Amino acid sequence: MEPPSASPRAGRGPWQELLLAVSLLAFWNPPTTAQVTVESVPPNAAEGKDALLRVLNLPGDTASLTWFKGETVLPTHKILLYVIDTKITTPGPAYSGRETIYPNGSLLFQNITLNDTGSYILQIINQKFETALVRGQLQVFQPVSQPLLTASNTTVTKDDSVVLTCSSNNTGVSIQWFFNGQILTLTDRMKLSQDNSTLTIDPVRKEDAGKYQCEVSNPVSSNKSDPVRLDVEDDSTEQSSGLPPGAIAGIVIGVVAGVAVIAALVYLQYFRKTGGASDLRDVTEHKPSASNHSQDQSDNLSNKIEEVAYSSLNFNVQEPKKSTSASSSPAATETVYSEVQKK
Repeated sequence: MEPPSASPRAGRGPWQELLLAVSLLAFWNPPTTAQVTVESVPPNAAEGKDALLRVLNLPGDTASLTWFKGETVLPTHKILLYVIDTKITTPGPAYSGRETIYPNGSLLFQNITLNDTGSYILQIINQKFETALVRGQLQVFQPVSQPLLTASNTTVTKDDSVVLTCSSNNTGVSIQWFFNGQILTLTDRMKLSQDNSTLTIDPVRKEDAGKYQCEVSNPVSSNKSDPVRLDVEDDSTEQSSGLPPGAIAGIVIGVVAGVAVIAALVYLQYFRKTGGASDLRDVTEHKPSASNHSQDQSDNLSNKIEEVAYSSLNFNVQEPKKSTSASSSPAATETVYSEVQKK
């Protein structure tokens, strides 16, 4: 339906002046059209969109319709006046240029703003100059921006604690938490702040590792944060991963050096043991050789003695003039003894 045309500069006719006077005089009259209602379409409007205060069950004997902004009917709060018979629209002081009134009393807002939020009153005057007032409410919300999710630490040790914080530039929003793409199911180790903007996990378990998100919403929009990944490590893993590369290198070098020293000590100890035993064997083996050598010398000496004695005997035969008494035997014995020493 096309809205009725009206010129803000048009002058008031006698009928309009009379209608305004009657409406002001009849302002306190009790309403006679209790069935008339006003609803907002949509119930919650998004900033920058259009919204409609729709009038239902308007009486057929309606003579004029006037919209006011606020809780009271004052000339300074008048937005638009529409006369049914003449189809003339007259703007008031509260008219912004974005409102349009329809013959059924509905009021359209174009490019709605946050300032349009509030109460509105529709004044209905019938042909008997009876007045009824019907109230409507308009709620305007700003689309929410993407929230920011931060963590006190993205890599935590098992049994430690972590705090996740969801920050939003919008007010009056609701906050919902997600874990690995699903709505987070709270455990007895998880606590939310009063406004749900902070999630505390204490103590942390391995099953808490994963991607976390928060979603802020209002009646007209919602928006999710970028995911934050939480890693949970065991104590041993955390300790080893916490050492700087230089410390790890130092530990490795120290271990290698220690092993080398121990190996050297073991080798020296083994060498001493094996070397002493070898010397002892050499000495032991040498002594029998010397003994054998002495025994050989004794055998040889005996043989020599026998040979010399035999030779002496032969010599004595060749020189019969010499005495063969016992006195000659010692001489032969001395000769044999001397020969043995020479050997």
